[in-house]
Amino acid sequence: KIAKENNVNLALVAPTGPKGRIIKEDVLRFIQGKQAPQKAAPAVSTSSHSAPHTPGPVSNTPVPLGVVPLDQRVPIRGIQRMMVKSMTESLQIPHLTYCEEVTFDKLRQLRESLKTDLGKRGIKFSYMPLLIKATSLALSHYPVLNASIAENGTEMIYHSNHNIGLAMDTPKGLLVPVIKQVQLKSILDIAIELGHLQEAASKGALSESQLSGGTFSLSNIGSIGGTYAAPVVVLPQVAIGALGRTQVLPRYLDKKGEPASLETIENGDAVVAPVSVMNVSWSADHRVVEGATIARFSNKFKQYVENPALMVAELR
Repeated sequence: KIAKENNVNLALVAPTGPKGRIIKEDVLRFIQGKQAPQKAAPAVSTSSHSAPHTPGPVSNTPVPLGVVPLDQRVPIRGIQRMMVKSMTESLQIPHLTYCEEVTFDKLRQLRESLKTDLGKRGIKFSYMPLLIKATSLALSHYPVLNASIAENGTEMIYHSNHNIGLAMDTPKGLLVPVIKQVQLKSILDIAIELGHLQEAASKGALSESQLSGGTFSLSNIGSIGGTYAAPVVVLPQVAIGALGRTQVLPRYLDKKGEPASLETIENGDAVVAPVSVMNVSWSADHRVVEGATIARFSNKFKQYVENPALMVAELR
């Protein structure tokens, strides 16, 4: 009945039942694409030293309605195996997570003013180069967040370079290519290098040097969706940031267009206006980073994003 409902030619189904019978599980396996088409049942080996069965890749073929899929065991290999190892190690440390809302209007205006001109020069200009540079400038004020713990656990290593890793969803899985020496690069330099890394990541062609040496990490999870997150620190680093999606939300503003105080609102001197906001989440290794430090760092990052003229003034 299952074969008829799913238009399966039973002559192509390999039987595993008693005396060469085709059983229900054989048909289900064939429907889910886990059995290569064949016209004869495979010969049964009588050797006690036959090779163990290795499951094939998981099929993405939709399972027809009414058919219950079978459990599968799939080996964890490659990038995913590395993720299991690194995340298991990272989650052994106590995490401190701090979240903030950042106004995006002035940064959006700056990006729009640069986007057209840079586009004519073949440079794709997103918000990320600006946010990467703002992160680097904030790290200059709080170098403990650009540090790592020595392997023996008795020393902190303060890194002179801001090598910022960017979590990317690639065909090979989650990878974190690194833009090195961000503190010495212009926003334009960062945009160009980011474009090269994104292109290499999409082709699965990132080199080992492009994936190593990070001292701080950012995850642009907002490009997929979501607002707040609880990012996991990538050891031996001590901090990481997750950037949420940008939203237009109603907010109270004073006559200068700045966020209104409670007193201003109560006096009726505030207006409700649409404001572009982004949520950012920071996580840090609580063994060496205090809550006050990550809060002050976040405030400094917020200043640069909400007032990009200040960021431009501090560029070297």
